[in-house]
Amino acid sequence: MRPGMVIKFNNDLFSIFSVAHRTPGNLRGFVQAKMRNLNSGSMIEHRFSSEDKVERAILDEVEMEYLYDDGEYYYFMNTENYEQMHLTKDILGDATSYLIPQLKVAVEFYEGKAISVELPASIDMTVVETEPGLKGATVSNVTKPAKMETGLVVQVPAFITEGEKIRVNTAEGTYQERA
Repeated sequence: MRPGMVIKFNNDLFSIFSVAHRTPGNLRGFVQAKMRNLNSGSMIEHRFSSEDKVERAILDEVEMEYLYDDGEYYYFMNTENYEQMHLTKDILGDATSYLIPQLKVAVEFYEGKAISVELPASIDMTVVETEPGLKGATVSNVTKPAKMETGLVVQVPAFITEGEKIRVNTAEGTYQERA
């Protein structure tokens, strides 16, 4: 098992978040796994012994382009055959904070049903609202909140102004650099 892997466990799909192999003293070794249920979104921890069988789920990954949302559904277009489909906020989860038009994402399907969206490692977004920077503020570790075009709030350095494009890390939701 590795982080990012999708397994079938107790007739449900789980995405592995973290894995730790432990061998306490004179006891048998086990694997402690932190997993996210892809149907409910809840996080659980489970201890797998060496006898446990784990079935890896086979997922189909399709590259799609995000188009727009109408408040309830988020619309995507398949980049190969131009078919459009919509996904709900339940399936997308936190990814909705990073969806900007024309963004290419990988949508993962299990048995023909969309289960998750794989975002790129970083996304260039426009700052729509932030406090003005102070002149002569050269201290590098001072940050201020900045609201992105999707409503996401990211801590940015003091020199970033409204209207600038910045690169945001999608795994942690943090500022990386100017774009």
